[in-house]
Amino acid sequence: MKTRICLAPLILLALQCPAQSLELANNGRSAYHIYISSTPSAIDIKAANVLQDYFYRVTGVRLPVERGRQSKPAFLIGSAGKEKHDLSEDGFIIRTDQKNIIIAGKNRGTLYAVYDFIDKYLGCKKWDGHTAFTPVTTLLTIPSFIVVKEEPVLQYREVYLPPSFDNEYLDWHKLHRFETEWGLWGHSFFKLVSPAAYYKTHPEYFSLVNGKREPLQLCLSNAAVIKIAVDQLQKLMSENPTAKYWSVSPNDDIGNCECDNCNRFDITDGGPQGSLIHFVNAVASHFPTKMITTLAYGYSSRATTVTKPAGNVVIMLSNIDAYKTKPIETEPSAAPFRNNLAQWEGKTPNVFVWDYCTQFTNYLTPFPITNNFAPNIRYLLQHGVKGIFEQGSANTYSDMPELKSYVCAKLLWNPDSNADKLQQEFLEAYYGKAAPVIAEYLSLLQKNISVNNTSLDIYGNPVNDHAGYLSPQSMDVYSQLMDKAEQLVENDQPSLTHVRAIRLSQEFVYLQQSKFFGKDPHGLFQKTASGEFTICAGLPKRIERFFAACKEFGVKELSEGGISPENYDTEWRSILNTGPKNNLAANASVKLTYPFASEYPSKRERTLVDETPGYGDFSYNWLCFYDVPLEATVDMMSLKKVNTITLNFLEDARHWIFRPSAIGIEVSADGLQYHALETVTQQMPEEDYSANFLPFRFTINENIRYIRVKAANWPRLPAWRYHKYKKPMIACDEIWVE
Repeated sequence: MKTRICLAPLILLALQCPAQSLELANNGRSAYHIYISSTPSAIDIKAANVLQDYFYRVTGVRLPVERGRQSKPAFLIGSAGKEKHDLSEDGFIIRTDQKNIIIAGKNRGTLYAVYDFIDKYLGCKKWDGHTAFTPVTTLLTIPSFIVVKEEPVLQYREVYLPPSFDNEYLDWHKLHRFETEWGLWGHSFFKLVSPAAYYKTHPEYFSLVNGKREPLQLCLSNAAVIKIAVDQLQKLMSENPTAKYWSVSPNDDIGNCECDNCNRFDITDGGPQGSLIHFVNAVASHFPTKMITTLAYGYSSRATTVTKPAGNVVIMLSNIDAYKTKPIETEPSAAPFRNNLAQWEGKTPNVFVWDYCTQFTNYLTPFPITNNFAPNIRYLLQHGVKGIFEQGSANTYSDMPELKSYVCAKLLWNPDSNADKLQQEFLEAYYGKAAPVIAEYLSLLQKNISVNNTSLDIYGNPVNDHAGYLSPQSMDVYSQLMDKAEQLVENDQPSLTHVRAIRLSQEFVYLQQSKFFGKDPHGLFQKTASGEFTICAGLPKRIERFFAACKEFGVKELSEGGISPENYDTEWRSILNTGPKNNLAANASVKLTYPFASEYPSKRERTLVDETPGYGDFSYNWLCFYDVPLEATVDMMSLKKVNTITLNFLEDARHWIFRPSAIGIEVSADGLQYHALETVTQQMPEEDYSANFLPFRFTINENIRYIRVKAANWPRLPAWRYHKYKKPMIACDEIWVE
């Protein structure tokens, strides 16, 4: 960043003379007062009160807060210093003037400055969203000569992880929260023009898709739509006049309007981003003093080829499709994002980036990406990015959110900070004597990711990596490290609690993988001396401890919009109550006519005969077929008396998974002569987004060796779940033979 010093925070740390210092407090006494101006701002008042509070916590002295300068020595807060400071938004100064300490900033900068002073000179630390650490001393001194000036590189900085749901954490680490910065956030089209209010009477206000008006997006060339959106924004702005940003963005779906008028803009500008930017510019022209943001995401991610965003329009570009294995600059899957960023950089100086630091589908999965924060932020700054939204698990606990939040927050404020030192500082403070072991754990995770060529996917799961960095063998080593860490801090309760929080992620991986392995080694069932299978000893207690830990650490859901710990516990109780189930076709030979969906391999063909049922997550224990039928021939290797054959299919329209349109079974004793059992046909269900398990049971009562299953897929998606780039999928967990 030294080549871009004009963009980096200017930090002139104290030219300190070791022999000279200012005595702020001594043995319960202090000569200092805190002064604010006669007409202070709300920020000045809050900053003064915060300083008073922490000064008292550290020294036992409660400094009086007074208005108007009356005596020396003093802390002069905000405008009390009666000086003009050339500072950018949120910038601040801390300096000494003889015996006085001047702490001032622009807007929230004064409050940031107070917390910076408390952190650097009082030794207080805010590591997470809980109470700050405050040392206690009878003698408090600071250098007599301090000159600090800091200004942020980024005008918007957010880390969307649990610590940031504490207001003081935000101020301490100079972060923003979109709920306060934005009057309207995210995917907002239907918040501006509601289908409930307009679709029946004015379908032309909504997107034309495949020749039909659908309430998927808006018709962006319709003048009436622009007027309604403007009117709604005016109303919202009058209710929230202090909000900085207002989102005018497509819904989180496909369905851009294909009408002739919208299409003209799209042809000119190389895609659906053309009509979007035309629409956003038209809306923004009515609010020249407001910043209007729009999402470059999905079909709108590429830059316009001709049209430039208006001067008060901010492009928020997402990198959702990039893996997090390597930094943005070198990660192969981030190449489209890099290209999009370069193109938008050429169109507008107002670009924010929406980045990701968690595995959305499994929040507790170990997801070590802290080492990418520094290179990513510096890369984005080099390309003119002015704001970063680092999306994590929101206010539900996830994998090491305290470390990620701390390091990322520090780098968002000062990208030139040494990330390794920040991490080490955090580990030593947060994990005490266990810090070296936690550092070893993080290093080993990174090493195993590299060795196994893992792709860190925000939509992955711990089962996918059961043969990689989360293999049972690796998990055993991680667990041993946690054992060692716990022993080192067994008499340090705060550090022990923090170590146990890491163990929560490891337990989640174990539980998820045990459902996948089933009767195999590392599965939830174990073989007894008599050859029968039973629930692994200790597993019920382990589940009970995991559920208790979820409540202790604030796990509200295990994935984005997904299952709660309570429902997860209920699922496990059902699994334990059901127990192991036997399949006469266990580990039989399975031949498929059509390939399964390679992105969800599970145990490949063996998935259908591994005696392991499917659960709510379709990405494992289900064999999925995308736009092709399931046609499987099962060879049980010998004649067996069979009474019934049952197939379970998953129905999960949210993920475009539907029941088969027809299911038929043929059986044979010799593999040459087959005869058909009944064929079951199905109707496409009405609109329903709940996940359901659908069993199809066939009665046979004869000796057979071969089973041929045919489950037909649908030729197209139903109109209520249409997606331009999706095709119907069917998913079967097992061919149960009894």
